[in-house]
Amino acid sequence: SGDQLIVAGRSYSLREVDKVWVVGGGKASSAMAASLFDLLSERITGGIVVTKYGHTGPGLDTGPVEVIEAGHPVPDEAGVRGARRLVDLVEGASDRDLVLVVLSGGGSPLLTLPAPGLSLLDLQETTQLLLRSGASIVELNAVRKHLSHIKGGRLARRIAPARAICLVLSDVVSDPLDVIASGPTYPDPTTYQDAWDVLGRYDLANRVPAKVREHLEAGLVGTRSDTPKPGDALFQSVQHVIVGSNRL
Repeated sequence: SGDQLIVAGRSYSLREVDKVWVVGGGKASSAMAASLFDLLSERITGGIVVTKYGHTGPGLDTGPVEVIEAGHPVPDEAGVRGARRLVDLVEGASDRDLVLVVLSGGGSPLLTLPAPGLSLLDLQETTQLLLRSGASIVELNAVRKHLSHIKGGRLARRIAPARAICLVLSDVVSDPLDVIASGPTYPDPTTYQDAWDVLGRYDLANRVPAKVREHLEAGLVGTRSDTPKPGDALFQSVQHVIVGSNRL
């Protein structure tokens, strides 16, 4: 409305915003980016979203927002390149910028950036073991968050000091924001211990790659920092809105 962007009752003055970026991931992320471009048109400066191969869709106009296609449900190199470029973009945002984050089902494997010391192959093998084990999405994402450079609230750290609005299309029962797409902009209530317990529950602790085991063990003894937790002031500048879910 004029120079006011109103999101779920919260108003943002676009006169106080230098640049608007659109980033995100998931099987619906390109369609979500196209909807934002339809609403905001020339106000969007640019951005990057990562979606599944074949999910760009004919006739979708995302304007200056680049769409990258990548692997799902097992991550691939295209997804890692896309996530790295996305992080590079948001780390350049200032406190006068606004970052619109679009997340949907599939965001976890599509936004893959291994934690320092881990490789894409480490994450691929771990993901495949967990998928075959019968682990729930909550359990799977507890592990993913602790092997990632951006999941479990860590993307919010990269976006700061810019403000962020995260628009979420939920594919998880009861819409837990820390689980959907592994909650890259949301505080993470899970810990390295939770991730380790998942591996133990499915007898995977000695089957995952050695580097994954060493990484989690380092987290258990506190030599690796955990994901940002509820109550962290970091999240005061991030608004989250469920824009679609089974319930809605």
